[in-house]
Amino acid sequence: MKFLDLAKVYVRSGAGGTGCLSFRREKFIEYGGPDGGDGGKGGDVWVEAVDGLNTLIDFRYRQHFFAKNGQGGMGRQRTGKNGSDILLRVPAGTEILEEDGRTVLVDLARIGQRFLLAKGGNGGFGNLRFKSAVNQAPRRFNMGQQGVERTVWLRLKLIADVGLLGLPNAGKSTLLSATSNARPKIAEYPFTTLHPNLGVVTVDGLEFVLADIPGLIEGAHEGRGLGDRFLGHIERCSALLHLVDGTATEPLEDCLALIRELDAYGGGLARKPRVTALNKIDALDHARIAGLIAELETVIDGPVMGLSGVSGQGVEEVMRALAAEIGECRSSAGREAEEHRAWHP
Repeated sequence: MKFLDLAKVYVRSGAGGTGCLSFRREKFIEYGGPDGGDGGKGGDVWVEAVDGLNTLIDFRYRQHFFAKNGQGGMGRQRTGKNGSDILLRVPAGTEILEEDGRTVLVDLARIGQRFLLAKGGNGGFGNLRFKSAVNQAPRRFNMGQQGVERTVWLRLKLIADVGLLGLPNAGKSTLLSATSNARPKIAEYPFTTLHPNLGVVTVDGLEFVLADIPGLIEGAHEGRGLGDRFLGHIERCSALLHLVDGTATEPLEDCLALIRELDAYGGGLARKPRVTALNKIDALDHARIAGLIAELETVIDGPVMGLSGVSGQGVEEVMRALAAEIGECRSSAGREAEEHRAWHP
């Protein structure tokens, strides 16, 4: 299935049915009178986050969605049939934005969350509604309300616990394949990963989702390389894993370049808990590893771990460090939820 995280759709709710102008005329019935029924309501357009989807590919080849119009009213006080609603099914984590692409209407972060995208028009009144003592034969009726037309953007932000960051060829896909059942594309050239990949990691009974996004280069926030459009997929992550290629020419500068890109992007990414790891230590000697780790710890003012996605060295320790960050985040979220549910007078 092709990955698609951005789609533009055009929706229109149904128009209300027209009210009926009718009078009762029956043989051998002395008194008639108005009996025009109301028009039916137009269909609504809903969007719902459902389980089992992780891409917006369904909206790649179909961008127009129209709800049914309400049926017109009929004589004998019969109300027209309501127009059927239409439901857009999207993955959990999808944001609905206005046509400008910046104003967020709703964030469907949970499965089952629904949002009314366009309300159907009300049906018009038939002439029966206007009957009164002084107007016993009204010839007035209403047209149904028009439906709502709007263009919106769907933007998917994957829901993962850990975001995997690094420059191209830092070994992110190799680590993802070594720690989960995911099988991303791995090759010896830059930008092998062209779309995010997800993998489920289990450490000491704790399961968490690891998201591998395409590599960043300096200037990505200005559109260089693949740009920073994929950073939105890790905005919801509890922690970040920053991989630094130990075999690169300038590992320290590479580390600082990615941190600068996180600062330039914003969205709180630079403030998220981050585990920094020196990758590909299987290709370095012990003195080189110790020197690089010491220099990186000085630069980032924090601990740096060593690992190798190929040999598996240090991988378990790094995963346990991430699991500790995730456990702390989940505990904090649980405490906040309990405080929110607490009774207040």
